[in-house]
Amino acid sequence: MYQNNLGEYHPPEEVPEEKPEDEKQLDESEIIENTGSIRPANAKHLIHCLTVIGQVEGHFELSSQNKTTKYEHIIPALVAVEQDRSIEGLLILLNTVGGDVEAGLAIAELIAGMQTPTVSLVVGGGHSIGVPLSVSAKKSYIVPSASMTIHPVRINGMMLGVPQSFDYIAKIQDRIISFVTRNSRIPEEKFRELMTNTKELATDVGTVISGQQAVEMGLIDQTGSLSDAISALYELIENTPVRYPD
Repeated sequence: MYQNNLGEYHPPEEVPEEKPEDEKQLDESEIIENTGSIRPANAKHLIHCLTVIGQVEGHFELSSQNKTTKYEHIIPALVAVEQDRSIEGLLILLNTVGGDVEAGLAIAELIAGMQTPTVSLVVGGGHSIGVPLSVSAKKSYIVPSASMTIHPVRINGMMLGVPQSFDYIAKIQDRIISFVTRNSRIPEEKFRELMTNTKELATDVGTVISGQQAVEMGLIDQTGSLSDAISALYELIENTPVRYPD
């Protein structure tokens, strides 16, 4: 401590100590554990990795036994990525069984409306509401071993068996179909056919397609690996005008 002319004591300014390398790695591990993402500072381009895994959780909290992606975490993360000028691109990795329709569609709409270059990669599965999430990026990839399940909208809990209820479900379904067909190359008639197929699933309506089939139908742009998706994102970054110029 030091004393000034007025007799008052002020502590000297503290210089932050450089953290050891093992502590830096621990900090990075905590970032991955808390957010599922980390942004390496020594990459060619600074990109953010967003993971959509397990079940998309919406307005109702799921059991702690379920692996979930919470939409109240994803939405502010997307806003932060879009505002952060240091982040040049967004990579979305998906391995999801689906989940809350409203939450999933809201996330998909936000991704589709971003100026930030975006690329999605389906690994494992992009099922149910994972389908619109998979096609929401500016370019979509799927690994050959992945699969996607396309089926009609389901409603949990009690539902009144009246025409108004069925009209409501049909309107939600139409919103999903419209989004998917606007953000991919699959024709609406083909997508509806896959959604209402009664010959493939033993106890359900719908269709399961492989990664290669998803590309052939125009639902996903290309099959590829993580390196393919990152290369495509780098290319988008290098050919995209500066966001929000001063």
